[in-house]
Amino acid sequence: MKKAIVQLLIVFAILYGLLHLFIILGPQEAAVKYAEADIEVPRAPADAKMVSNPLPKTPEVITQGKEIFHGKGSCYVCHGENGKGDGPAGLELNPRPRNFTNPRFHEIRTDGELFWVIKNGSANTRMISFVPSMITEEEAWAVIRYVRTLSVPNPPTASKLPGNS
Repeated sequence: MKKAIVQLLIVFAILYGLLHLFIILGPQEAAVKYAEADIEVPRAPADAKMVSNPLPKTPEVITQGKEIFHGKGSCYVCHGENGKGDGPAGLELNPRPRNFTNPRFHEIRTDGELFWVIKNGSANTRMISFVPSMITEEEAWAVIRYVRTLSVPNPPTASKLPGNS
């Protein structure tokens, strides 16, 4: 009888320890632990800042960029369907993929810098080179035109959404 009680206490202690571990390592912690890399830190060399996007800012180019982002380029896998950095593969990356809905990011990063990262990858992140292995240079420029449309200048707060007072 004493042996059974001791075994039961050991099993209980192990289960309690596992439960505690799951609580500590749960999804709430991952969201806090894995943050996007600092947008103020450039990922491209200074000369990339001066490179201009050769493609016009037209609905056709933006649509092409969107199709590449969600298709051939598979950008959405890490950056998410809406570019928030919350794609299925991106949730486990540290640092998290770039959030393209952040207006501040678009203020301080040029098209040339974005192109350089798409072409060369980004050190200390899981962003690999996509040009020319997955997409062409022209397709990369189109993706940048699309990504620029994802910025949300003033996202509504819950109280400002329809149906809330």
